[in-house]
Amino acid sequence: MLDRITSSPVVSVLQNAMGAATLRQKVISNNIANVNTPNFKKSEVMFEDLLSQVLDDSNSGKLKMARTNEKHLPLKKGLKNVQPVVDQINETSMRTDKNNVDIEIEMANLAKNSIYYNAVATRMGDYFSGMKSVISGQK
Repeated sequence: MLDRITSSPVVSVLQNAMGAATLRQKVISNNIANVNTPNFKKSEVMFEDLLSQVLDDSNSGKLKMARTNEKHLPLKKGLKNVQPVVDQINETSMRTDKNNVDIEIEMANLAKNSIYYNAVATRMGDYFSGMKSVISGQK
């Protein structure tokens, strides 16, 4: 029973989103640390676009739902398996030393990622608080 609650599609996606935010924090920190390294090429973490692709139905742009039980309509099966990917950006150069890290963009990305992580963590907490209320019978 507990396994069904903790391994639900919602929890899986939120766990993957938190993992993506953690990985993104490391990648942005690495980019900032190498802002003055000649020939350094920045990296980015791709997760939300991959998640969007899984959610996107090629025909209508809507999520297809699969019925596994007459009372349940779970998310797509592939949704649990969306993992973040680190992509190195080689196409651009910001300076003559061929480094493509813009410190202002990286600092903005760092702040954005922090807000994103906090939002996902809050949503995860809300999910488990709701489950606790349901289990204990609170209103």
